[in-house]
Formats: sequence, structure tokens, C-alpha cells
Amino acid sequence: MDVKDVILELRTKKGLSQDQLAERVHVTRQAVSRWENGETIPNTETLKLLSKLFDVSINTLLGSPRQMVCHCCGMSLDDSTTSKEIDGIFNEEYCKWCYSDGEFTLDFWKRYVELGGEEKFEEFKKQLICEFNALNVEGMPKVESLNVLSGSFINLEYELQNGKKVKFLDDNATYLGNQLPCEFGGERCFGIAANMQFLLVCTYEANGTNPELVIYKKR
Repeated sequence: MDVKDVILELRTKKGLSQDQLAERVHVTRQAVSRWENGETIPNTETLKLLSKLFDVSINTLLGSPRQMVCHCCGMSLDDSTTSKEIDGIFNEEYCKWCYSDGEFTLDFWKRYVELGGEEKFEEFKKQLICEFNALNVEGMPKVESLNVLSGSFINLEYELQNGKKVKFLDDNATYLGNQLPCEFGGERCFGIAANMQFLLVCTYEANGTNPELVIYKKR
């Protein structure tokens, strides 16, 4: 949809006249009319006000010209999953599970923001990717990306050679990892996870069943 159609539809759904919308976002009725006729589009500050008023992202107001993804975990974003700041403004860089009310919710991400921000965090991910690829695990494809994952979702239990079953991760922590298909085909896939102390590579079947530990290596 074009911007003019989006604004008209949202205004109509909200039950507002052009005069009422203009008053709510501090512009003239003529400005609203020009938006809806496609003559102009709102400026950045007005888009923020419209976003908050209609409870949609700026990306939606602009006709969804880009595919939004969370910069933290990598999931696709829409208006229902995008995070918000304390004042209710959408933060279109993160999902609501990774970032909420002006704070990062995952401890791993928080740590790297404290250590140097997103740039340093991305550098660390690249370093881990190089380390995973240097393992040269047979059947595992080249690692190209890592996402922030909750330990509670990836903390599988492995059976050791002595018959003892152990878990290597912490349910309450977060890790960088991914799931990769096996190059040999079949039902099993690779799971990788890492933090500042170690690299972990495993294989498993659907829904994490029958997991087998391949590598647990301290960095």
C-alpha cells in the first residue's frame, strides 16, 4: 500500500476526521489532506506521533518498504512483535522479547552493549563464526550467522560414554548459536552454541530429540 492509503485506512479505522487527526499530531487539516492525496508524506517527527497514535510501526505507515528483522535474535518483525520504548514509540530494530521498555532483556546482549555497543557485539559474532568454521566438523555446512538464543530452549541433555546424562548450558543464560542442516541429508541437523568461554556443536533430530554431543571446546 502507498503511504496515502495507509494513513487514510488507519484514520478511518480510528474514527477520526481529518481535523481531529491534524489536532492529535499537531499539523493542519490541509497537511493531512495532502498526505491522503499523495502530495506529501509526514516528516520524521510526525511519523513518530502517527506511529504511537495508530499503534503501528513507521515501516507500516510507509507501506512496509523493508523486511524488518530483530538485530538481536534475527527473527522477522511485524507490528505485533516489534519492541517499544518506555514512551510507547516502536523500536524497529528489535523484537519485544529481546528489548522491552528501553532495556535489553537478554543478559548476553546486555553484556556486549556494556562492553562497547552493537559494533563490538557484531565483531565478537564474526570471531565466533570463524572459530566454528575452523573446527571443520564433517557434514556441517559453513556457519554464516549467529543469533542470540535462550539457554532454556537449547539446553539439551547428552548421554556420555559412561552412561551419565549431562547438560552443558544454563537455562537462565543466553548464548549465540544457530541450527544448520546436515550436508549428508537425513533427519538430523547440527546445533551450535557459544559464549565467551566455549564452543558447542551437537546433532539432533526434530524438536531436539536424540541429541548427540559432537564438540565441547573451551575458547
